[in-house]
Amino acid sequence: MKLAYIGTYPPRECGIGTFTRNLYKSMVMNNEIIKDSIDGFIVAMNDHDQTYDYPEEVKLTIRQEHQRDYLSAVKFINLSGADLCVLEHEFGIFGGQDGVYILSLLHRLEIPLIVTLHTIIKAPSYNEKAILVEICRMANKIIVMSHKAIEFLTSIYNIETEKIVFIDHGVPDIQFSQVQSKEEFNLENKKVLLTFGFIGRNKGIETVIKALPKVIDKYPEVLYMVLGKTHPNVLRYAGEEYRNYLQHLVQSLNLNNNVFFLNEYINQKELFKYLSAADIYITPYTNEAQITSGTLSYAVGVGSAVVSTPYWHASELLADGRGMLFDFHDSKGLSAILLELLDNPDELKNLRKKAHDYGRKITWPKTGGKYTEVAKRILEDKPNVLVKKDITLDPLILPPFSLAHIKRLTDDTGIIQHANFGIPNLKEGYCLDDNARALLMVLMAYRQKKDSLALDLSPIYLSFINYMQNKDGTFRNFLSFNRNFLDEVGSEDSFGRTIWALGYLLGNAPNDAYYQTGRSIFFNAAPNFETLQSVRGIANTIVGISYYLMINPSDDSMMERLRNLSYKLIRQYAENSSDDWKWFEPMLAYDNGMLPLALLHAAYILKDRTITRTALETMNFLTEITLKDGYFSAIGNEKWYRKGGERSMFAQQPVDALAMVLMYHQAFHLTNDKEYLTKLFSCFMWFLGENDLRMNLFDFETKGCCDGFESYGVNRNQGAESSLSYLISHLTVLLAFEEFEKLN
Repeated sequence: MKLAYIGTYPPRECGIGTFTRNLYKSMVMNNEIIKDSIDGFIVAMNDHDQTYDYPEEVKLTIRQEHQRDYLSAVKFINLSGADLCVLEHEFGIFGGQDGVYILSLLHRLEIPLIVTLHTIIKAPSYNEKAILVEICRMANKIIVMSHKAIEFLTSIYNIETEKIVFIDHGVPDIQFSQVQSKEEFNLENKKVLLTFGFIGRNKGIETVIKALPKVIDKYPEVLYMVLGKTHPNVLRYAGEEYRNYLQHLVQSLNLNNNVFFLNEYINQKELFKYLSAADIYITPYTNEAQITSGTLSYAVGVGSAVVSTPYWHASELLADGRGMLFDFHDSKGLSAILLELLDNPDELKNLRKKAHDYGRKITWPKTGGKYTEVAKRILEDKPNVLVKKDITLDPLILPPFSLAHIKRLTDDTGIIQHANFGIPNLKEGYCLDDNARALLMVLMAYRQKKDSLALDLSPIYLSFINYMQNKDGTFRNFLSFNRNFLDEVGSEDSFGRTIWALGYLLGNAPNDAYYQTGRSIFFNAAPNFETLQSVRGIANTIVGISYYLMINPSDDSMMERLRNLSYKLIRQYAENSSDDWKWFEPMLAYDNGMLPLALLHAAYILKDRTITRTALETMNFLTEITLKDGYFSAIGNEKWYRKGGERSMFAQQPVDALAMVLMYHQAFHLTNDKEYLTKLFSCFMWFLGENDLRMNLFDFETKGCCDGFESYGVNRNQGAESSLSYLISHLTVLLAFEEFEKLN
């Protein structure tokens, strides 16, 4: 059995790193407990471009904030011959927002996965919950180190109990004599209180310092030792502010001879000597939200008399007389417990014995053996690894269709352009683009679902379009919240999208008033059709004209306009395409699927072989680039994809997924090839987590859609463009499924 471990690793100073090393050694090098031959290697996480002199078992490193490193690492693991991967998960050690980058690695992993969860948040943010749920979904087994963790996973994150395994945090099998340890550190005449670990505000060390005066009045030989460096993240953003505060507190209470700070990250052997020398070990953390504490486990494992605040792991581990608890920030309560223990050596000795007896059960050799048994059971069951393949068209996966967020964004003027998270951002006002998309979406919703709210909203968007039209038939694009025009003439893109929506309206008007209004605006704009130069403006206009011609096939003048615009795109294609670049421009930019989509619509109307061939060639080229891994990976708008260059991964936007959904739907209409419906559904699932970051864009709480992926993770704002792109895609999937059913 060969294992790949992902986590931080010494010499990086990190508690997770120490855990990873101990786990690796207890599984790979523990021949007494484990009879099978086990091999393994480490993929180590580096922080902030730091480098370390790693031991030989570290075969690869990942720079925390370099997303491509995660993709390189998973290729290495898949080709390494490893049978199983073990991931140590802590939000702070992985890159992107809330550590989202690890999902792209796990999604591509071709071997079974065990995940150890070092942190489980009781009140997670939307992102934190989504990321942890996705990690647990991909894991074959999830290992936790407290029963409270199991409670949280099942009740808050809805993880099935069968996936979860409880294994105590391991402790090194190291034992030292208290007498000898005290002698080594010149502490023979001291009663030693000890706290160790990274230092930060949440450690509550001031609670112990404030408790000392009362104790020292009776036991002046008490020495409180605080071992550990300031946490690197605290040091990075706040410096030594907390340590300076503690030292000032010590001075103000005249405790200079009774408190000692050792500002070092000490090795494991030295640590256990200090633990053995201590009379009482204290973890005075300031709140309950700690599901696992390695420092506490070590103290119990070595047989310390432990006194702690009742955070989650302490309440569990110190039950049954293995330690004593005091309330958060309760210096008086701590003083009373310390005096009680120092007054009663037998009680202190009893605490130490119970802790020691329990500690013998959780040494790393035994903990490693339990991990190995979990790994062996997984491999014996020959699990199906979650390798993503083409997705089958399944409307049951779709969330219920809802216009709740669109209603929230819409007032009596139109749909608000942007949102702060799920709340309309009135400062940004309105734009023609989004009101055109909104009109298209509500017309589709009313046609397919007879949604009364869609019908109520549609005149708002249509009247907005009418208001924005200039006398020459062009349109303004931007309107402030107080209804002031912000431009004279909008972009050709916004013009084209408006013609698209109006063309659809002419074929699907709910009543004559809608039809006559739409027809008037459409034909007022028509003289501008053939002056368009933007390929996307042309493409959107072609789609609108095609919808119009579906019900007016005898309009020869408009038919000729459609042909002329289509050949504008074909000339662009002829100028920019080559054997290895079948595209209209020297780069793939935004809304790419709209260009083949337009020609697919035109081909359906005009029955022109050149148009058809160009539509299919460009669609296939786009497919090869964005669907090559079985799921849709949009071209990032951060730098796009220039011919001969590297494609950009960020920022991916919902409008690109929408264009692909519509493109494959129209390809199905043109060819009757059911494979296009599978591709359509794959692109739609981009919204629901089948994407590079393995994150949902659809917000199940607000019923809106997030604005895309940035380099840090999901952009949680839910503007009109994104939410309308999702809803139009949703309705297209439903329509495609109906058409698929009719064929079968």
